[in-house]
Amino acid sequence: MDPPRHNSRSLARYTHTRAPNRLVRLPRNALVAQGIEHGSPKAGVAGSNPAEGTPLHYRCVVFDAHLHIIDPRFPVIENDGYLPPAFTATDYLARVSALGVTGGAVVSGSFQGFDQSYLLDALRVLGPGFVGVTQLPASVTDDEILRLDEAGVRAIRFNVRRGGSASIGDLGALARRVHDVAGWHAELYVDARDLPELAATIDRLPAVSIDHLGLTGEGLPHLLKLAERGVRVKATGFGRVDFDIPSALRAVAAANPSALMFGTDLPSTRAPRPFADEDITLVVDALGPELAAAALSGNAAAFYRIEP
Repeated sequence: MDPPRHNSRSLARYTHTRAPNRLVRLPRNALVAQGIEHGSPKAGVAGSNPAEGTPLHYRCVVFDAHLHIIDPRFPVIENDGYLPPAFTATDYLARVSALGVTGGAVVSGSFQGFDQSYLLDALRVLGPGFVGVTQLPASVTDDEILRLDEAGVRAIRFNVRRGGSASIGDLGALARRVHDVAGWHAELYVDARDLPELAATIDRLPAVSIDHLGLTGEGLPHLLKLAERGVRVKATGFGRVDFDIPSALRAVAAANPSALMFGTDLPSTRAPRPFADEDITLVVDALGPELAAAALSGNAAAFYRIEP
């Protein structure tokens, strides 16, 4: 994996700085240039106070790099005693209608196993700009990979934390094969504390991302080392992590400005705290307009090969 060109800075510089959770009035020319425009009628709302109808200070363009669709018309598998409630493509579009979402990545969950029917239906409903991240067995044929690619799938997921995907023992061979056949990258749902055991395999893969900021503060230094070497990091699941989010966002962006990819993680299945609109505000506050625009849209759109 080719490392990005950047000036690396240590985690220590960021871990003791906490950005306030507030709306920031950024210069209009900077926001327009970065796709974050004050009062723009072409973009959706970046944050809100539904109870008070508080006017917003800026609007954003968002590529939602991590969302789930749960449609009861298709198979759902109980995982550790958990069955998710319905959250259809129509539900998703209604939920994000004010957020400036222009596209996103529909990610297969542990409770969907290797089913492709829900994913292909969701991509048809969501339309252009949306792609799929699926789970596949090691026995999948090249023809099936190409069929899914034609339908808009762009990545394979390995759910190390909860299962439902191919085993971690298949990671190296299967991730390389889907990349060779269709140009897909691999996505890992893993506690970053476990990354040292996987680092040698990850280093040999052509393209990889890690879900939910790696989940744990203890594992964050391992995540930053991989980000420096070109691994992408999903700025998702803010209600799942055990560390200061603004500090972590700045540390990852310092390690690799192209690494962060924001996602809503809707409908936030099993998360202690679900996604809130203000999570987008948090990203802009933490990173500033240029890095926030990359994290909210540009980085992921390039990684998922979204055509302009």
